[in-house]
Amino acid sequence: MAGCVWGEEVAPSGSAETGHSVGEIPPPSQNEPKSNSIIGALFKRQAHSVKFIIENWMLILMAAASGSLLLWQALQKSTGGAVGTAEAVRLINREKAVLIDVCEPSEFDAGHAVGARNIPLGSLEGAKSLPSNKSLPLVLLCASGARAKRAAGLLRKAGHEQAIAVAGGMTAWREAGLPVDKKSA
Repeated sequence: MAGCVWGEEVAPSGSAETGHSVGEIPPPSQNEPKSNSIIGALFKRQAHSVKFIIENWMLILMAAASGSLLLWQALQKSTGGAVGTAEAVRLINREKAVLIDVCEPSEFDAGHAVGARNIPLGSLEGAKSLPSNKSLPLVLLCASGARAKRAAGLLRKAGHEQAIAVAGGMTAWREAGLPVDKKSA
């Protein structure tokens, strides 16, 4: 059965019956499954995708970076994030926010923002000097801003929706040239 292809007998080379030479694979007939064409189409589509990625890698990178920055910003806002000193002053002056320093008393005595109440982070929960109006904005300060962020999270869990930390803490406060008091409050 020399020349047997696709389960059919093929006539010897030069035969008028098939029109194909020996060893040549005839095209699939009409009633054969087209699995090879589906697989070929998938590979062709995949090749197109790879080509698109290679040709547009810079755009894809910029889109991914932009999306991740937007996601990061949204996550910062949802977790409370922190505000700069200018926004903190605006909250204090216009929104009647209460300024709370969550440093330890020794740090507070060494220098604190004018008008700040000292409520150390460890005694924040259930502190009597917290405002009873939980809708009032609370601006939280500490030496670097890290404890203030933790305090803001604790206060939000306790019902103070508008508790927010100052980014950079007292270091940023001093660098902005805002008033600092060295007396105990």
